[in-house]
Amino acid sequence: MIERVIGWSISRKYRVLALSLCLLAWGVYSLAKSPLDAIPDLSDTQVIVRAVDPGQPPTVVENQVTYPLTTAFQTIPGVRHVRGYSDFGNSLIYILFKEGVDPYWARTRVLEYLNQVEGKLPPGVRATLGPDASGLGWVYEYALVDPTHHHDLSELRTLQDWFLKFKLQSIHGVAEVAPVGGMVKEYQVEVDPKKLLAFHLPLSRVERAIREANGETGGSVADMGEARYMIRTRGYLHSVSDIRNIPLIRGSSGVPVRLSDVAWVHLGPELREGIAELDGEGEVVGGIVIARSGTNALHVIEGVKERIRELAPLLPPGVRIVTTYDRSRLIKKSIRNLLEKLLEESLAVSLVCLLFLSRLRSSLVAILSLPVGIFAAFVLMARQGLTANIMSLGGIAVSIGVMVDAAIVMIENMHKHQEQDGALESPWVTAATAAREVGPSLFFSLLVITVSFLPIFALQEQEGRLFKPLAFTKTYSIAIAAGLSVTLVPVLMGLLIRGKVPPESSNPINRFLVFLYRPVIRWVLGHSRLTLLLAGLLLATAIVPIRHLGTEFMPPLYEGDLLYMPTLTPGISVGLSAHLLQITDRLIRTVPEVSRVFGQSGRAETATDSAHFTMFDTVVALKPRDEWRPGMTLSLLKDELGRVVSLPGISNIWTMPIINRVNMLSTGIKSPLGIKVTGPDLSTIDRVDREIQSVLRTLHGTASVYADQLKGGRYIEIDIHRERAGRYGLDVSDINRMVRTAIGGETLTTIIQGRERFPVNLRYPRDDRSSLSAIGASLVSTPDGGQIPLSRLATLSIEDGPTMIKTENAQLTGWIYVDIKGGDLGGYVDRARKALARSVSLPPGTTLAWSGQYASLERVRKRLAFVL
Repeated sequence: MIERVIGWSISRKYRVLALSLCLLAWGVYSLAKSPLDAIPDLSDTQVIVRAVDPGQPPTVVENQVTYPLTTAFQTIPGVRHVRGYSDFGNSLIYILFKEGVDPYWARTRVLEYLNQVEGKLPPGVRATLGPDASGLGWVYEYALVDPTHHHDLSELRTLQDWFLKFKLQSIHGVAEVAPVGGMVKEYQVEVDPKKLLAFHLPLSRVERAIREANGETGGSVADMGEARYMIRTRGYLHSVSDIRNIPLIRGSSGVPVRLSDVAWVHLGPELREGIAELDGEGEVVGGIVIARSGTNALHVIEGVKERIRELAPLLPPGVRIVTTYDRSRLIKKSIRNLLEKLLEESLAVSLVCLLFLSRLRSSLVAILSLPVGIFAAFVLMARQGLTANIMSLGGIAVSIGVMVDAAIVMIENMHKHQEQDGALESPWVTAATAAREVGPSLFFSLLVITVSFLPIFALQEQEGRLFKPLAFTKTYSIAIAAGLSVTLVPVLMGLLIRGKVPPESSNPINRFLVFLYRPVIRWVLGHSRLTLLLAGLLLATAIVPIRHLGTEFMPPLYEGDLLYMPTLTPGISVGLSAHLLQITDRLIRTVPEVSRVFGQSGRAETATDSAHFTMFDTVVALKPRDEWRPGMTLSLLKDELGRVVSLPGISNIWTMPIINRVNMLSTGIKSPLGIKVTGPDLSTIDRVDREIQSVLRTLHGTASVYADQLKGGRYIEIDIHRERAGRYGLDVSDINRMVRTAIGGETLTTIIQGRERFPVNLRYPRDDRSSLSAIGASLVSTPDGGQIPLSRLATLSIEDGPTMIKTENAQLTGWIYVDIKGGDLGGYVDRARKALARSVSLPPGTTLAWSGQYASLERVRKRLAFVL
């Protein structure tokens, strides 16, 4: 069959050449249109659900929101894990699906189940789907700064929320633009409880008056004369004065009591969820551009930067946009390096062919067939939807040497024929004869090499997504080379190799190599048993280094930037968190290799960010390597940065942005290695976490270890006495409503100013809610018009509790973050397991699981061991 293919190709040589040129052009076009990124997307198919329950502590959010949602989502077909986060006022649920589930099918099914369970959530809680983005979605970050200080943080945040955000979200491929930091402008109504008492006004009357004072409606149409008029009312609130003039009741003299008579109305900041800081110089407003899954990340970034250049003249005077993270630099550098290596390898192979074949025309046969095979692989890569990244292009790079093997053997065989027969026969006849002799063997030998990567295709989940692009492109390249060896190569041989070929011995390089290896061959053939014995001993000596060889899931990829993710003491205030963020950013900026520091405390306004104020997310942009101090390496730089920001109460973790985002969304663990402890209650989990942390701190190879402090939050507990409340005609809902509105603050309505929207919040003044006694003195309105202090209806106390509650498949979980020295991940875990088995006893109902990159490493070991 192969011989017939060779004969058909030579008989239709011009058709084969034309098809090869078309294939080459198609490959060039496919490469130009291929999505570009630095590494393959390692994220699982996942859907994120965010539910907001403003003002509620984590325990309430967990019981009333997160738990009902996570238990419902576990029954969705194809679900592998459901991870829940219950934070202050926020519930985040990450639903991870099994391999091969279409992401948009998954989103549809989650939405169906969400509609079914939404009726079980508390009133006012609305759950929404997060953006259709993966762990690689955070492609670009920027900061809005004003060096002139003419615009405060609220004005910059308004500019971000109502101008920049919508302009950038309209770019093709952008899933979301998430704001972070700054202050959201809010109209705040601080009611004086003493004045309410003086006017005999319940708080509910103020609440109802504000709600009813803001709105517009339509009155259908009216025909007047020969025209049709649409009817509308104009009742929106527009300013502070409009809110102050809201009437509450009519006084005894007929003069209305207005809101300004019982409350102080002013502009202020909304409760903050995140803080952004730049270079240790003060707070700024940041933006995070999140790319949609499957899009060309480089095109998205270039589109964002082009739009920012267009919008720069439209910004207020003094305001400018500063880039704080730009993945396009890494993408371009990675792709450029790989393409350069491909070119260098191709040139090296061409040079070797020229030196050993000693004829330029003969060398051109192998040289010309090589780019056809390379670019044909790009065609298959594009049709499959693979992105051009270091792994997919690396598969082609490692195949270049093998791709020309068949061509070289065929060329040498034709040379032998021409040495013997001279130029008597037609070159086409000689090419056909030489190709038929060795073609079938070469074709099947390349097929054997093609299937050598089949065990890689057995990998699943994150490890499969990492290594399969390389295996696919290597397989495609070798398979295409096998096809070209029996089609294009014989045609090029007949076209280019003409005339008498000098004997192989005339090449001085060949003569020298034959001189070297011929005595060796004679000796080993004459001493076969001794040769086999020496080979066996050499193989046995490999056992020692193999046993001491470290194992890791993947070597660390230098991304050009670092990510600093320390963990603070639970219960830290927003002000202290902002202060520490500025201090750490300023210290990091003092290191000469650092060009910019963009720090974030808390979470951005996106479902893809699950951080809270006890964790920093600081992007450290580094200068190019040629600008570093002599002898400085990445490891030394991390050590120096760790010493610079060594502060009490802060546990440092240094990682890379991309791999951290993938790990955070896929496993929840922000460090390369983590431990998840699942148990019946938070107290048991916290105790086990502390024991594990103390053991690992003394273990050799530990760089840092930190366990989530599950009980470090501070709660003001209000325990309602039902009998006392009942004597005054009150029930639990009446007291809850007062606490939620007057103490916690409740958003009642929204003020519309053009395209901008700002909330109106009602609560008591700060002094009336700043201490336990002040909260206890808060008045609760009774049905008969009386006012009863809260302390007479409930017992108030201060207790410890969780700052965030995490669950895995609806089970309470505690996380331990571990950063190790060196790269021997497997060896470290083996030592850690032995140490923990000796020192830590797990209570009944408590389990321990290793997470992070080690989980992927274990799956690779088991899968390859099974296949091999």
